[in-house]
Amino acid sequence: MPIEILMPALSPTMTEGNLVKWIKREGDVVKSGDVIAEIETDKATMEVDTPDEGRMGKILVPEGTEGVPVNQVIAYLLENGEDSSALENMKTVAAPEKAKTPEGIQPAPSKPDLKVVPTHAEPSGDRVFATPLARRLAETGGVNVQSLSGSGPHGRVVKADVEQALSQSGSTPVLRAAQPSSLLSGYEPTYDILPVSNMRKVIARRLMEAKQTVPHFYLTVECDIGALLKAREQINEQANGAYKLSVNDFIIKVCAQTLKLVPEANASWINDQIYQYKSADVAVAVAIDGGLITPVIRQAETKGLKDISLEMKALAARAREGKLRPEEFQGGTFSLSNLGMYGITQFSAIINPPQGCILAVGGGEERPVVRGGKLTTAMMMTCTLSVDHRVVDGAVGANFLKVFKELIENPVRMIL
Repeated sequence: MPIEILMPALSPTMTEGNLVKWIKREGDVVKSGDVIAEIETDKATMEVDTPDEGRMGKILVPEGTEGVPVNQVIAYLLENGEDSSALENMKTVAAPEKAKTPEGIQPAPSKPDLKVVPTHAEPSGDRVFATPLARRLAETGGVNVQSLSGSGPHGRVVKADVEQALSQSGSTPVLRAAQPSSLLSGYEPTYDILPVSNMRKVIARRLMEAKQTVPHFYLTVECDIGALLKAREQINEQANGAYKLSVNDFIIKVCAQTLKLVPEANASWINDQIYQYKSADVAVAVAIDGGLITPVIRQAETKGLKDISLEMKALAARAREGKLRPEEFQGGTFSLSNLGMYGITQFSAIINPPQGCILAVGGGEERPVVRGGKLTTAMMMTCTLSVDHRVVDGAVGANFLKVFKELIENPVRMIL
């Protein structure tokens, strides 16, 4: 019996995904572990493999389709030795995607019922089957979808059909408002409406929920990083190009050691309970196209600066390529966001639930300080801890920053 290939849930927050590309085509033989498709999630574009062996029998959702619900059947895999005669004269059609269907078509349930219809069946009436991406391109490019002949399964209009029509007419799709939003006054200059990725939608939703539901408070400390910069310079010189430590590598290490010394800050609020973690899994914010992602340095308190540096560089590179695995960016216990490289000296970050804290780090700069009653200068760095008051009280947050400051200003203690 043909095996259902479903739209997978590749992250805890994923409810739908975009089918970017089919790696395997109908008729291709696949082995267990073979990559069959690329799926865009709310976090990144990921490769999806199959645990089964067989032959690609029928692709139901064409590449380029957006908003495919999790657990919807996207293809069928024929088992080894299974004949494809059952599919020769029939086509399996999934119900249209929820909330992205033409007028008059009922939205599908989360796991749609599949209907088997004869190959020659055609859509009736004025209903036109088209992918969400094709409809959006057609609308913004001024193309009438009903005038197009679909090349997708069951005559469905896909992205390529719209692009061909646009190329023939010489048009280029520009996303503009069909009608003014109620938030606009009508006196704004000409504007474009940009497409929003799944990642950006999830970032917007989660950050809004965090600010609305998490009782934030903020604590700030000034750290003298002069000794740290000297230690970094000496270590990098001795490395002779084998590796190169960044200031952020030191900060990751100090965060992890501080969490071990102040375990009350290494905690989350989940279902009215406090989860206090036994290892410091530090999630580090990395800017990527369309948003940001937080790869995790696991058990950072057990790792040396060199190992942290090499691991962080590898994770950041995969993050920017959209190739992080779920286990590489999920489950952090504490977050770090460093904007110092952009010239930012101080800011406050939004907590990433269910974590209890996030540390916002600004860039180091030479500032006037008073020492021993005399005015001098020092290389200072401002750090602001955002805290979930349900998990961490003010005294615990203050103690975290006190220990953090002691460690960051005395880098020799990192090796003790």
